[in-house]
Amino acid sequence: MHKNWWKILSFLILVYTIVAGFLLPVPKLFILNETIRNLYFHVCMWFGMMILFTISFVYSVKYLSGFQYRNDIIASNFATVGSLFGILGYLTGFLWVSVTWVTDQGQSFGSVLKEPKLIGAAIALLIYGAYFVLRGSFMDIDKRARVSAVYNIFAFVMLFPSIWIIPRLVGSLHPGAPGGDSGNPALDKNQLDATMRMVFYPAVIGWTLLGVWIATLKIRISFINDKKLLNE
Repeated sequence: MHKNWWKILSFLILVYTIVAGFLLPVPKLFILNETIRNLYFHVCMWFGMMILFTISFVYSVKYLSGFQYRNDIIASNFATVGSLFGILGYLTGFLWVSVTWVTDQGQSFGSVLKEPKLIGAAIALLIYGAYFVLRGSFMDIDKRARVSAVYNIFAFVMLFPSIWIIPRLVGSLHPGAPGGDSGNPALDKNQLDATMRMVFYPAVIGWTLLGVWIATLKIRISFINDKKLLNE
């Protein structure tokens, strides 16, 4: 039980996130209204994605420093779960804009698809998608691990300009960019009230712990299936 406390914590936090996220009151902001509750899912999943990708990046660096195959397996599985969270974050974000920007603001789907933040996120996910294609193209385990580790470092570095930097330099409906939608609180301390903070920050922890939980299960399965690793 003492080794599984964080798994129990993850479950309890996510139950709290879902229940409190849908039942606790939220500020009635222009455009957003009740859709603001998506903040507990969309944004928090993106936070979890970044943490999982960071762990994957660290283990790729560790692999290149010692060429221990175990580190490549760990990096690969954390990248897999990070990509899953990225896809979920992208889908929840697209659902959000389809309700707010399209329905309430009268934006066309064409303009939404040209949104720099969505394009940057799609590019980042495609870069990580290429990482898995690259891994599958090598039959030699050692070569696959070395090339994948180098590419994983590149993919992690590319996250920052594609998601955080470039979209903030151009006009965008997304908050934080020039001309961004002021009706979206993002992490604005003046709009994200105390009640929302009580749910938001635990949600980040809960989704991240869930991602780590899934990744560790996948890593254990990989260890069992990989005879090379078991023989080391």
